[in-house]
Amino acid sequence: MTKTPDMTKAFQDMMAAFPVDASAFQNAFKTQAAFGEKFSKVAIEAAEKSTEITAKWTKDTLAKLGDMAKAKADPVDYTKSVTDYASAAAEMAAENLAAFAEVAKKVQMETVELMLAAGKEVSEDATAVVKKATNEVTTAAKKAAASAAK
Repeated sequence: MTKTPDMTKAFQDMMAAFPVDASAFQNAFKTQAAFGEKFSKVAIEAAEKSTEITAKWTKDTLAKLGDMAKAKADPVDYTKSVTDYASAAAEMAAENLAAFAEVAKKVQMETVELMLAAGKEVSEDATAVVKKATNEVTTAAKKAAASAAK
């Protein structure tokens, strides 16, 4: 019977000829973590601002409702009170929706800036990794060719 050849040594030699630089993976992870932190900061700031707008809007609305709910001496005053509330509510809605739009605009601008920065940094990192890998492979190929020539 024939014996199956042990390919372990051949694979070890092949893998040793093409070394992998783990620092590239570590750098990629660090870069990704840094961008994740920056994106989270943008999202958290937007959530905080949105919460502030919502709380102020609610407080103002409740104050206007309190004014409207007060007892009036003349029935005509109730109509005026409701009209005033409706007018104030429409004005508050316009102001607060504009404030939300500003928050969204800021988030959009900061996100685009981060995406552009991330793309640039990833491109630079990838270029550096490819150059280093090319140099290592070229060196390994030269060593292999020199060994084969002997």
